[in-house]
Amino acid sequence: MKADNRSFSRRRLVAGALMAPAVFAEKTAAPAGKVWSGEYWAHKGDVKLYMFRKRASAPKAGEKALPVLFLIHGSSNSGKSSFDLATPGKGEYSVMNVFAGLGYDVWTMDHENYGRSSQTQSNSDIASGAQDIKAGVDVIAKETGAQKVHLMGESSGAIRVGVYAMLEPERVDRVVLGAFTYKGDNSPTLTERAKGLEFYKTHNRRLRDRAMIRSIFTRDKPGTTDPAIAEFLADEELKFGDQVPTGTYLDMTSKLPLVDPKKVLGPVLLVRGEYDGIMKL
Repeated sequence: MKADNRSFSRRRLVAGALMAPAVFAEKTAAPAGKVWSGEYWAHKGDVKLYMFRKRASAPKAGEKALPVLFLIHGSSNSGKSSFDLATPGKGEYSVMNVFAGLGYDVWTMDHENYGRSSQTQSNSDIASGAQDIKAGVDVIAKETGAQKVHLMGESSGAIRVGVYAMLEPERVDRVVLGAFTYKGDNSPTLTERAKGLEFYKTHNRRLRDRAMIRSIFTRDKPGTTDPAIAEFLADEELKFGDQVPTGTYLDMTSKLPLVDPKKVLGPVLLVRGEYDGIMKL
């Protein structure tokens, strides 16, 4: 099976968890050029958090609200690069375009010290990320009227989602956790990453250069991804520099578990890649 087909299958799995099959069957991905988008800012105290939104058409006063999907990025890349990456000649890799075409009001954000958001002295740990989500959900409620949102997070973003779901269960509808790490036992990636624990304790930033971004695509099983996509991703992310926070790495190598499953009250879908070395329980 081609990589693009696998990618579509994962999107269909997530879509099936968030909407009725009949609704999914009636929707198709909207062409990227026809998807409406908007930019917003959330505020966490003095910290400004960049937010990006896509839907099939511009919002209009008095119209029926669309279901909201809020996408939360992981440790090494920002929101738009993670979920709205343009890959000319390689097919559709924008999750935001796909779900806008499926009838969703789709949002993402850059966490503190990522992408376009405020740069501070914080290490942007999981607890900080959950507060970012809280600020973002407030903006979404104001702009859409939605009192509940669907949340999807990847890797450390999934842990952020889980922590937020515990803090404000009344604001959370359905939850999708991709490469979620509960305890991290027997995780090859976390075992290797833990060798840098003392560094994470004493430094708030780590190197995230082109080689590191490429390694995301090859560290588990080379050949399962298109290497060209890593270059598109690196081109976008390196616009923001070659340093990212250490907080999520510190939490994932020394503080797990951070999520109590009994306190995540809504329906949850766990998405696990066949060769994902970070997602072991």
